[in-house]
Amino acid sequence: MSRTLAEWLAYQEHVNPRSIELGLERVRSVWQRMGAAAPARRVVTVAGTNGKGSTVALLEAMARGAGLHVGAYTSPHLLAYNERVRIDGHDVDDAALVASFERIEAARGDNPLTYFEYGTLAALDLFARAGLDLAVLEVGLGGRLDAVNIVDADVAVITTVDLDHMDWLGNDRDSIGREKAGIARAGRPAIVGEADPPQGLLDALAAAGARVERAGADFVVERHADGWRWRHHDGTAMDLPAPVLAAPVQYANAAAAIAALHAVWVGGGPLAPQDAYAAVCRGLRHARVAARLQSLGGDPPLIVDVGHNPQAARALAAWLDAQPPARTHAVYGALADKDVAGVLAALGTRIDHWHLAGLDGASPRGLPVGALAGILQRVLPQARHDRHADVPGALAAARAAAKPGERMLAFGSFFVAGAVMAERGR
Repeated sequence: MSRTLAEWLAYQEHVNPRSIELGLERVRSVWQRMGAAAPARRVVTVAGTNGKGSTVALLEAMARGAGLHVGAYTSPHLLAYNERVRIDGHDVDDAALVASFERIEAARGDNPLTYFEYGTLAALDLFARAGLDLAVLEVGLGGRLDAVNIVDADVAVITTVDLDHMDWLGNDRDSIGREKAGIARAGRPAIVGEADPPQGLLDALAAAGARVERAGADFVVERHADGWRWRHHDGTAMDLPAPVLAAPVQYANAAAAIAALHAVWVGGGPLAPQDAYAAVCRGLRHARVAARLQSLGGDPPLIVDVGHNPQAARALAAWLDAQPPARTHAVYGALADKDVAGVLAALGTRIDHWHLAGLDGASPRGLPVGALAGILQRVLPQARHDRHADVPGALAAARAAAKPGERMLAFGSFFVAGAVMAERGR
């Protein structure tokens, strides 16, 4: 009897005793046994500490705006596993995923694939069968040894490099940058999305022989009263509408996405140059990605964000600074392996009341609320806060405390965002 999708996912959690095991040999061998078909006519991979999901969504929307047949692979998911694999803007259904997992299992042999590796192979398999013009693949962790890197992408994008996953990637930006540079290929474009990247990233890209295009140098963002201009060193320039995605950082994500798309069409890809401007404008207006400063409405409004590291917290702080003044209630939970102190310090006194949530019931890596409160009291000793065993409890407390004209911000982890979105759907 065939397994259901839920049964397949439960099974995959136990095939490999490690939830994370970096390396390409196991997953590549299975992919080759499956035929190693190209996932699309052109492939873009997107790595980075933050901004990956937004950049993928922008690229996907721009390419679809040109009428291209597009697949997008992202992780993790918020509510349903199917969110990870999209074809032409639609999540693939259970039956397609189950059929792909069955094909993977038949080719696996004794290779102990991880949960993430099963999902990556399923995305590549389903995309190859769909006859796509473009596949946009988000890199899960790092770059060099991430399962997505079995694909030789036509264009690589590195959005940002900051301190996260340090147990796996290194203790400084240079080391982490070198790992992320591993998705680049010799002679092919590598888009660097931040204006001040670590030297380790640039050195590794140069050693790989990639054609580096840097934000602030090879392509620039020029803000003006009526919108903004994207300008490339080859003379291409576009006057564009503001991204519909919130936060000032989305201009940088959009600029990197346009640079990647520009590299695809200049390289003879499926998007013709004369179609590019309209496609970019449509993408900027229609790109959507859940839980990236997403407003769920109401008064007081509830804003949900998956930001979980200091760099993301700095982006949150910049967004708060750009909003009209309002008392802010934060629903916050974190995983134990994250730099919680750095997140709290980045937001500082912008949060008027912290409603802390324990995540130890949601994940083995979840931080109990007592430990979270201890860090808050050390970093921000004057901060007002209350403690709750889980996200629903913290959210209920925030709703009871927040008054019309104030705002609520739920952030800190995909587990926080997922719980809030699930509560909204009930």
